[in-house]
Amino acid sequence: MNDNLILIVEDDINIGNMIQEALEIEGYRVTRAYSGTEALMILERTKPDMVLLDLMLPGLSGNEIITGLGGIPTIVMSAKSDLDSKIELLKKGACDYVTKPFAISELLARIEAHLRLASTGKSDEETEGDDVIKAGNVKLDTSLLQVTIGDQVTNLTRTEAAILGILMRNAGRPLGRNTILDRISEDTPDCTERSLKQHVSNVRKKLQQLDDVDHIEAIYGIGFQFN
Repeated sequence: MNDNLILIVEDDINIGNMIQEALEIEGYRVTRAYSGTEALMILERTKPDMVLLDLMLPGLSGNEIITGLGGIPTIVMSAKSDLDSKIELLKKGACDYVTKPFAISELLARIEAHLRLASTGKSDEETEGDDVIKAGNVKLDTSLLQVTIGDQVTNLTRTEAAILGILMRNAGRPLGRNTILDRISEDTPDCTERSLKQHVSNVRKKLQQLDDVDHIEAIYGIGFQFN
């Protein structure tokens, strides 16, 4: 019995139901999205262990959202079978590609293999205790309000540290402005929707001064993402 959470992004209810039933029989927890827009909303609230992504979706397509799923193993499910399409999606961040129609046993085997790989080879994102957060080569100490890259260190304000912390904990995934404000509001009541953009800009500049890399990306119409 496993406890992995899998997000199915599929607008065809029958296909989605079939996959969900098979996954639940194997002991997986399942959540569903029926459009790319809905998938991004779910990803603002929770981080699944894997995403099963259809390409032809209402609203935002699978092609449009796949670059925002960084760090989460993603298997694309599509009727497109040409090699160029597969290569393009793998370059965008998919870990695998199954062509519709597919055998459910094959999909389950691929899911198991990629989850096993993810569990033995975690990404660089990790948390060291409650106060220190690491993502790639960036380390944030939330108690000292300091961020370190290599041997370079800079100080942050409490609000800047709170914003950077939530972005680093969700590295590779876009977070909406309201989500950021909701999660930091208790500790940083001075941060408002109007001032958030300026706080993020200040953090970006401080990080960039350490290694000349822009670690925070503004995602149009959504919010911000730590890369």
